Amino acid sequence: MDIIRQRKNFISKLVFQIATIAGIFALIILLFSIFNEAFGYVIFENEKSPAEIYDSGIGLENASKEDLVKILENNISKGLMRRFNFDQSFETRDRENVLELVIIEVVNPTIVKAWALSTSIFQKKMIIETLKNDYPEGNLEFRSWLSLDFLFSAQSSIPEKTGIITALTGSLMLLLIAIILAFPLGVGTALYLEEYARPNKLNKLIQLNIYNLAGIPSIIYGMLGLAVFVRFLEPITSGNLFNNAANSTANGRTILSAGLTLGLLILPIIIINAQEAIRAVPKSLKFSSYGLGATKWQTIWSHILPYSMDRILTGSILAVSRALGETAPLIVVGASTFVAQKPDSIFSKFTALPIQIYQWTARPQPEFRKVAAAAIIVLLILLLTLNAGAVMLRNHHKNKKKG
Repeated sequence: MDIIRQRKNFISKLVFQIATIAGIFALIILLFSIFNEAFGYVIFENEKSPAEIYDSGIGLENASKEDLVKILENNISKGLMRRFNFDQSFETRDRENVLELVIIEVVNPTIVKAWALSTSIFQKKMIIETLKNDYPEGNLEFRSWLSLDFLFSAQSSIPEKTGIITALTGSLMLLLIAIILAFPLGVGTALYLEEYARPNKLNKLIQLNIYNLAGIPSIIYGMLGLAVFVRFLEPITSGNLFNNAANSTANGRTILSAGLTLGLLILPIIIINAQEAIRAVPKSLKFSSYGLGATKWQTIWSHILPYSMDRILTGSILAVSRALGETAPLIVVGASTFVAQKPDSIFSKFTALPIQIYQWTARPQPEFRKVAAAAIIVLLILLLTLNAGAVMLRNHHKNKKKG
């Protein structure tokens, strides 16, 4: 029997080690493919050469602010000029800002060829030959597709000018609404089921359905959100009930609807995690509180919640991390694939980072895959930040309990 048990233990450990190694290997490949696309050499060509638009002999980069403004007036439409002046008057703009506008709008450098990071490192000679033979008027530059301009720029149909500020803002607003809905409701439900509910058939049925809801595909929640929040509650979620018709989509496909849908998606997970955390509270702690004459609510507030809060917060943040990467329910509820302006209220049209990444990977231009890789890095950073926050909160509450 000992030999059989040892053999089973050996096989179990071997399977576990193989699975762990395979998972780490797959993760390394995934991260390599993402970072490989987010950096590398590019060749860009100017629509107009600087010498063509400014032939004073001192170079465009040394032109005065007044000359740069004249270049803009002579080369772009009056409507675009008025828009730039409305955003910030040219009297208050500095010379570097006006020069940047001239380069973007008039010189208009456009990427015509891009390479991955690995190719840029190991085949640089081939890239230089391609520049000389195929793009003699082009310029070679090592580009990081992940930059501050990328983080704070709006969406654009041109890959080198596009950004993720609209999608990033939409994702953060969706998460905020989901947390406001799911966290207090989930923790309250867990407290009721563990501390107040009697073990009868109805409560057992409720518990069973909560476990079932945690395993339902996310697109089903999207269909629920479409039926309830987008259509049935359209006067509320569109903002028309609050005299917000000027800013609303008038059809309920808003940030509010999507945030409530994500809140329902993570609600069963938060309930289950909170129940497990509450069950882990030692019975001696509760009985000692009752023995001192505390009521049930006083025991919950001063003993059960503080003791279990680290596990509750950890489970809740991990549930929110799942919501951050969801795409299917947002598509069903009505997320847009192209939004040029940041959402300014919960009744605005919206997009999110996962949807933006999906839309870019579906575009035919290969440069959009570079942009998508940069957006994936931002999404991974957000996920890692949430998970790190969960660990820090857990350790903080553990230290408080020990103290």
